Amino acid sequence: MSKKILVLPGDGIGPEIVNEAVKLLDVLRSRHGLDAELTQGLLGGCAVDATGKPLPDETLSAAREADAILLGAVGGPQYDKLDRPLRPERGLLAIRSELELFGNLRPAILYPQLASASSLKPEVVSGLDIMIVRELTGGIYFGQPRGIEQADGERRGYNTLAYKESEIERIGRLAFETARKRDGRLCSVDKANVLEVSELWREVMERLHAEYPDVELSHMYVDNAAMQLVRAPKQFDVMVTTNMFGDILSDCAAMLTGSIGMLPSASLDRHSKGMYEPIHGSAPDIAGQGLANPLATILSVAMMLRYSLDEPALADRVEAAVGRVLDQGLRTGDIHTEGTRRVGTAEMGEAVIAALAE
Repeated sequence: MSKKILVLPGDGIGPEIVNEAVKLLDVLRSRHGLDAELTQGLLGGCAVDATGKPLPDETLSAAREADAILLGAVGGPQYDKLDRPLRPERGLLAIRSELELFGNLRPAILYPQLASASSLKPEVVSGLDIMIVRELTGGIYFGQPRGIEQADGERRGYNTLAYKESEIERIGRLAFETARKRDGRLCSVDKANVLEVSELWREVMERLHAEYPDVELSHMYVDNAAMQLVRAPKQFDVMVTTNMFGDILSDCAAMLTGSIGMLPSASLDRHSKGMYEPIHGSAPDIAGQGLANPLATILSVAMMLRYSLDEPALADRVEAAVGRVLDQGLRTGDIHTEGTRRVGTAEMGEAVIAALAE
């Protein structure tokens, strides 16, 4: 039965990088047996421009019917002065919440060809392979009450950080299952020395551990975790943490690999339906110039093939093709170093398609 893929190019460099991923999907469909139908929709700033809403009803309806969603990026400085409910990022938060995409998988893998592109010494990052499991639909980004109010003669801003046991348990199970399929080590990151919500988080993780005795569980405060990611990142296998902490730590881990432009992500519900996107932003400073790195989006397609479309062999093939292109010395500007050949978005995408046939 044909799978349905909803493509949401979004804003900034989103259309450029997604275009290369769609070309790849078309080749997988025409030459490699992928049975899938692609449709496109609007999300983010482009949706605001066209419909007045960052998440149009038509997009949400199509997303509910899709087996998987491929997203580019949302946002841009031209939208910063809009009322908060109309900002592009609200559309992204809303689609995650409406589809209950609670589990965000963010791998931080250093391709050996890019060891010199990392800001850390090669011996510190060589062989790096971390999976950060981020809770995505709860915590301070969604907590109520929130707002800005007038109090005692000045404005006061406030947000609420809250998690229910059930929310912690479902992300914990995903993290333990992920660790079980890898090296069997899980580090839960919290701030239990300060936050009551983190005390509950830690209690639930400890309770779940009894069901996964084959997984080694450790705990770490978030400030120490940030330091350890820079000091000795290879000590980690799988990390699980809250929405805000995961947002910050995954970007930190991304730079260990040489470029945030290399890393994909998957946001999953309970039934392996997912939204797949590069973890970088819309990069408005280079939008429309053909300079953006499409590899994170292409690798997001690989994650889609593996987690939502049940095509692990094709996922392996796509990832191997990216490795071959890096072996050829092709680099976009964000990962370019002396001795390699600098290419643009389209040429990098075409090179991956060519390598796919090898």
